[in-house]
Amino acid sequence: MTMSINIPGGLPRARVRSQTVSGIVAMIIGIGLLAALVAMPWWAGQGTIRSVVELCCYIAIAQMWNLLAGYGGLVSVGQQAFSGVAAYMMFALAQNMGVNPFVAVPLCLIAPAILAVPTYALLHRLDGPYFAIGTWVVAEVVRLLTTNFSYVNAGAGMSLRVMTQYSAHERAIGVTILCALMLLVTVGGTYWLLRSRYGLALTAMRDNPVSAASQGVNVSRLRFLLFVAGAVGTGLAGAIYFMAQLRITPDSAYGPQWATVAIFIVMIGGIGSIEGVLIGSFIYFFADRWFGEYGATYLVVLGVLTLLVALFARGGVWSLVNKLVDAPWFPTRRVLVSGGGQ
Repeated sequence: MTMSINIPGGLPRARVRSQTVSGIVAMIIGIGLLAALVAMPWWAGQGTIRSVVELCCYIAIAQMWNLLAGYGGLVSVGQQAFSGVAAYMMFALAQNMGVNPFVAVPLCLIAPAILAVPTYALLHRLDGPYFAIGTWVVAEVVRLLTTNFSYVNAGAGMSLRVMTQYSAHERAIGVTILCALMLLVTVGGTYWLLRSRYGLALTAMRDNPVSAASQGVNVSRLRFLLFVAGAVGTGLAGAIYFMAQLRITPDSAYGPQWATVAIFIVMIGGIGSIEGVLIGSFIYFFADRWFGEYGATYLVVLGVLTLLVALFARGGVWSLVNKLVDAPWFPTRRVLVSGGGQ
């Protein structure tokens, strides 16, 4: 996509390119993959569908963490608070209140949005590791409250028995459609945001928040909006993930593994890039499938790999790819192509 700019004074007209061939190809492939995802109940088995749903949730959660840390400078290790509270809200609406479970998924997003407001008000004055520790403390508090809340069966957890009224095929259709919408909201929404007029402000805030503020960017408001958006997106992924699992407990919903997975994916793939999230998600997904049986050794290897990337390739795998070929899948830059005509 190009845009012409008329320059007064007889100077050549400039053309600004905001789309690339690689971006168009990636968009076509992405639409095809979303269509294949929605059609999975008609061509894939239940095990494959469950694995793909899990991968989609990893992508969504990692992208929301990437939005917070990569652009807002908000390093959180407590995003599981939002995935857990949304999932529990969905279970309560569907199992205890009789709401259609597929309708309960969008309705439950009000819970992480509400939780994000006081959380940010409490923690926004903290920086760096203090903010990160604060988010973990909030997640632990929410976990403890849930463990002692009898309405959601306390520490014993809940089963989504209401889903038995639907056949396995019907459940698969509903979950895959929700997954496709989740990817459109989290990945597509982030791409739209970065290409909008707010994208420049986010990029400036990522590079230097002090300088961005001096140029008129309302850093505090943008960080607050990013925090709430990240909470809602993470909550959506949590609700869909546990809907597919049909069971939830406080330890599984609020476990630190959610933050660990998001951090690993973003650091390995490349912080501050949508492409990096996709690459990192696939790396983690297949590594977990192939080497997860090795337990503690496998986790140590993942930790060491993350440390090495942070030390020697801070841009992750995507930065290494960029050094070989400049072909962004989600182009957000505006490039002056040439002048031409009067």
